Amino acid sequence: MSREAIVERVWHHDGRTILKFAGIDSISAAEEWEGADILVAPEEKVQPEEGEYSHAELIGCTVLRDNGPQPIGIVRSIEEYGGPPVLNLETPAGAELLVPFARAICREIDTGRKVIRAWLPEGL
Repeated sequence: MSREAIVERVWHHDGRTILKFAGIDSISAAEEWEGADILVAPEEKVQPEEGEYSHAELIGCTVLRDNGPQPIGIVRSIEEYGGPPVLNLETPAGAELLVPFARAICREIDTGRKVIRAWLPEGL
């Protein structure tokens, strides 16, 4: 099921973004859309500021070690727990690896080439 909708209002509650769509006027009407994807036309998307990245730009990026071509993993999702975002990677072996998306670690980011070069702390 899909539908075009107009956002009437946006606010934040308990660390989450809440959207009020035209024509969806009750919680029960909104519940049928829980978990739905929201698609925005490229020309209507807000562009990130210099040095900022959207989740869509980061997902699918290959993360490489700082000193070589070997991949650490591919970004499958971005998790946010209140601190810096965390890149959820799938390693070449199929395991999950969480890497903080912090400037001290992810120092080179080329979303055009879908590559992030990371300086990982010892043991990570």
